[in-house]
Amino acid sequence: MDLKSLKYFIAVYENMSFSAAAKHCYIAQPSISSAVAQLESLLSTTLFTRHARGVKPTADGEKLYPLAKKLIGQAGAITASFKETPEKPEFRLGVTRGLGVQRMSALLKDFTSTVPNMALTLVPPNAESDARIITKEELALNESYLPLWQEDYLLALPYDHPLSLKSSLSLTDFHQLAMIKRSPCQAWQQLEEVLALAGTALDIRAQIRTIDYALGLVSAGVGCAILPAYKEVLAHKDIIFRPIEELQLRREIILAYHVENDIFQQLKHLVNVHK
Repeated sequence: MDLKSLKYFIAVYENMSFSAAAKHCYIAQPSISSAVAQLESLLSTTLFTRHARGVKPTADGEKLYPLAKKLIGQAGAITASFKETPEKPEFRLGVTRGLGVQRMSALLKDFTSTVPNMALTLVPPNAESDARIITKEELALNESYLPLWQEDYLLALPYDHPLSLKSSLSLTDFHQLAMIKRSPCQAWQQLEEVLALAGTALDIRAQIRTIDYALGLVSAGVGCAILPAYKEVLAHKDIIFRPIEELQLRREIILAYHVENDIFQQLKHLVNVHK
C-alpha cells in the first residue's frame, strides 16, 4: 500500500474537501483524486461521498482514517530513528489572543514540519520575538508587515434571545442590552465610543478576556458579546450571530517582522496557504 496515497487520504479526511487537501499538500487536485481512487480500488470500497460543500467520509472511510494515521506515524518514527540529530534552529513567534485554536494549530503543525528540528517557542505578542501574528493595531513603528486576513465582528446572541429574530441590529437595539465585555478588544472600544455618542447605555453582565469564555457565557444566556466571525466561532449552533447596521467592526490580522531569514520565508509562505 502506497504511503503517499494514505497521506493524501488523510488530508482529504481532515479538510473534508479535495480542493482544500490539494492546497494543504501543495499539489494539484487531480493527484489527490487519483490517489484516493487508487486506494478505493485497492480496498474495493468507497471512502468518501461528495456533496456541494465538500466530501463526507463513508463508514469505511471512518474505519480507514485511524489505521492510516497510525501507519503514517509509524513510518515517520522509523525514518526519524535513523537520522542524525542536527542543530535545532530557534524561532520565537508572538501570537495575539483570539485567532482560533484550530486555525493556528494547523498553521503551526505545517510550520514545524516544514522546518525540521526547529525549536519553536510561542510567546505573548508583546514579548521579544522573530515574528508576530497580530492585529494591525498592535504593529510597532519599527516593524514591517504582511497582511494575512480580515474578519468582521458580529454580535453573538443566545439562541432564544428576542433580538435573534432580526436579520441585523441597529444601534438603538443596544439600549440596556445585557452584554459581556471582552477586553482587550479594539471592536469593543469602537462600539463603546459610538454608543456613548448616541447616548446608549449597555447593561454589562460580565467582564472577561478570552473568546472561549465569551462563547460559553453567551451560550449560557448570560448576555451578548462582540466576537470575530471566523469558522470556529460561527460553528456554535446554540448561538445566533447578527451584523450591526450602522457600524462595521473589522480587524486585520498581519504577520509583523524585523528580518526576513530562511525560517521566516517558510512561515510567510504557510500563512498565505492558511488564509
